[in-house]
Amino acid sequence: MFGLEPSIFILFIACIVCAIIFEFINGFHDTANAVATVIYTRTLKPRIAVLWSGLWNFLGVYLGGITVAMAIMHLLPLDVLIEQSMSLSVSLILTLLITAIIWNIGTWYLGLPCSSSHTLLGSIFGASLALAYVTNTGVANLPWKKLEEAGLSLLISPLFGFFLAIGLMFLFSIFIKKKRFFAQADKNKKPPFLVRLTLILTCTSVSFAHGSNDGQKGVGLMMIILICFLPAKFAIDPAKNPASMGGNVDHIIWAYNKVDYSKIPANDTALVNKSKHSLIRLKEISSILSNPEENTHKYNFEIRKNILILESASKVILSTNPTDAKVSKELKQNIKQLKSYTEFVPWWIMLLVSLSLGMGTMIGWKRIVVTIGEKIGKKHLSYAQGASAEIVAASTIAVSTMFGLPVSTTHVLSSGIAGAMSTRGGIKNIQADTVKSILLAWALTIPVAVIISGGLFLFINWILK
Repeated sequence: MFGLEPSIFILFIACIVCAIIFEFINGFHDTANAVATVIYTRTLKPRIAVLWSGLWNFLGVYLGGITVAMAIMHLLPLDVLIEQSMSLSVSLILTLLITAIIWNIGTWYLGLPCSSSHTLLGSIFGASLALAYVTNTGVANLPWKKLEEAGLSLLISPLFGFFLAIGLMFLFSIFIKKKRFFAQADKNKKPPFLVRLTLILTCTSVSFAHGSNDGQKGVGLMMIILICFLPAKFAIDPAKNPASMGGNVDHIIWAYNKVDYSKIPANDTALVNKSKHSLIRLKEISSILSNPEENTHKYNFEIRKNILILESASKVILSTNPTDAKVSKELKQNIKQLKSYTEFVPWWIMLLVSLSLGMGTMIGWKRIVVTIGEKIGKKHLSYAQGASAEIVAASTIAVSTMFGLPVSTTHVLSSGIAGAMSTRGGIKNIQADTVKSILLAWALTIPVAVIISGGLFLFINWILK
């Protein structure tokens, strides 16, 4: 099937199944954070809460765009990978997924709110280092800037969660005068109607935001699998005709002719010069493909590679070489048009990941809910604390998704809970042992994932050779 040999097809299916398992585990591991407050405060019954959250996670993946998915794809040196043997591609993909699955299940079993995003980033970094070692390509080929951006987003977001929750609790205390809102949740009574409505809305927001961010990581992994196994078919959008990109290339060439290349920094000169060759090659390919009898698939990965080079070079030109408004507009618009060839996701991938995340949401929530509700603060969670933490989590995740940055739902919400609880009795109101465990998991996830994924990559590649 798909023109693959039987053994390769089996490995392809194995990778798809592992990606589904990863997203399923992501659902019951991370999404417990979204339902923690509504379950713990008796706003919704557990079964209804997880079904509701699962639905909004599904919608978050399906309607939340693909910016985070594309960011995940750019964390891997796909051009290096595809030009190597199939065993290396399979080794890398299986390493990422198996490492993430092992760590997520382990931390879930211990009831620790741990981040799937941290795990995935560590796995990508460790496996990429092992790939560079095996292929002798050096670490320079790794997308360091993308890794740095993703790492900073994951490391800083919990601090935002903590302090924003404190600020929100302060605003609540000014504008909301009902004491019941700040009381500890009564396990024997449902909260007042307005409190219930608020908590349901915050749960819905976190669930949708989680789907649009964490769910997109699964989408990105699925696309990596498709491009590695079937580059001729999925390197560019199958719905687009690459013969039509010639007009965009002409406009970019016009803009390039207006650039003052003496202003380009020395360390970026090679990239910009490489992009000039990419323009020439894309023009040639578009001319070749104007012949309807020409086989378009054999050029797909080459087209993708050249478009990505142009995208990187255009950022350098626009940031270091100010041009007039018309030139900048031409460059931006036509690069955007070319990017539409590479930034796509088939609808069935979105549906598969959505279902996996939504179904995963419906089980496994209890361990994390208890940690969130009872073990972070010395006093049990209040309605105000739960609402503030979830508002902070939903807004932080939504902003990160807009910028295409992966963020940890788990750590943003957990830090938000800690921040909210610190407003009643200060830091003394936070259970030190639980917070230490969460911080330990937060600190260890990336280095442990790097070590596991690096070793696992070498082991799997040794088996598949």
